[in-house]
Amino acid sequence: MTQTILIINCGSSSVKFSIMDPDHGTVFVSGLIENINMPSGQAHYRYLDQAKQSDLVPNMDYLSALGYVQKVISQDDSLYQSIVAVGHRVVHGGEAFSQSVLIDDAVLQAVEACNDLAPLHNPANLMGMQFFIDAFTSLPQAAVFDTAFHQTLPRHAFLYPIPTEFYEKHGVRRYGFHGTSHRYVTMKAAEVLARPVDELNLISAHLGNGCSLAAVKHGQSVDTTMGLTPLEGLVMGTRSGDVDPGLHAYLMRSLGYSIDDVDRLLNKQSGLLGLSQQTSDMRALSQLAEEGDEAACLAIEICCYVLAKHIAAMRVGLSGLDALIFTGGIGENAANIREKTLKQLSFLGVDIDLVANQDHGRTNHHCISKSGGCKVLVIPTNEELMIARDTEYLIGAR
Repeated sequence: MTQTILIINCGSSSVKFSIMDPDHGTVFVSGLIENINMPSGQAHYRYLDQAKQSDLVPNMDYLSALGYVQKVISQDDSLYQSIVAVGHRVVHGGEAFSQSVLIDDAVLQAVEACNDLAPLHNPANLMGMQFFIDAFTSLPQAAVFDTAFHQTLPRHAFLYPIPTEFYEKHGVRRYGFHGTSHRYVTMKAAEVLARPVDELNLISAHLGNGCSLAAVKHGQSVDTTMGLTPLEGLVMGTRSGDVDPGLHAYLMRSLGYSIDDVDRLLNKQSGLLGLSQQTSDMRALSQLAEEGDEAACLAIEICCYVLAKHIAAMRVGLSGLDALIFTGGIGENAANIREKTLKQLSFLGVDIDLVANQDHGRTNHHCISKSGGCKVLVIPTNEELMIARDTEYLIGAR
């Protein structure tokens, strides 16, 4: 069997995994354990083209979830033996990492030092790394960072207008996230446009439960919407995105909120969920809007307005605009969101092709815009393939 890479993506309450051939992108097994430590815990996995297997795993703790992954991937001995390395998604690498790296003790310590910057994700990432280091003692393992792609941001784009000692002493700055996705679709856009990536000016819109934009100039990120944490920027599923910073003081002084209450409100109870008071899922929200639900319609209107406003802002960091890219679950599949957003961006030279948009660009070489203006592309992201290829490169260069 061909050599494969095991890919581990540990979220705050989920573990996503796959075994992949990095050269051809073939996925031999993939799975997800979700709602860890909750009564609603479920596990799903699939081998090649076999039917999906599902298990209820109520109240399964994190270590048990990682053990479940180990059990699933070891069911096929030849596949298990084909694994030559493990690639881990890591959310926050701070300023310590501008590219993917092989994991050693120093890397683990540097990731742990970023725990305060990503308290929901980095500890889970570390747990996954340590578990599979113990499980595969002889295999090299790589860390691929969400923040690494954005380490090319210039100082005027990443510094906040607060006293500089907070950056110099505490690392308070814009870091940006979804870097692996933005990097992947940037490279794919260069293929689609048949132009060298270092000649292109692109805006990448990764839209899912979490959403961010990246301005990519000649292959390098020069601006992005997420900041010190993944809360800043666009309207998201349950995250507010940009709000007046004075809101925190108002909620605490006038309404008696604790700082934990404010954090919970803005991260877990806001965004599409807060505006609609019904759901954070764009599919369900769009259905409600079609049925005439006023709160759902308003939530979508606000989401698209904020998205269009931020896309326009990203243009400032570029010397031109060759293409706007939509990716992520919403970006790839929500034609209504793309249409409503793009209709507000005609001043950027965007002219949407409504037929191609409804088809998500699948029969038009990813393109959903008319000829003559700025191209708009829909490109499915593949962060797992990016992690696998980074890992393969690192073990080859070792």
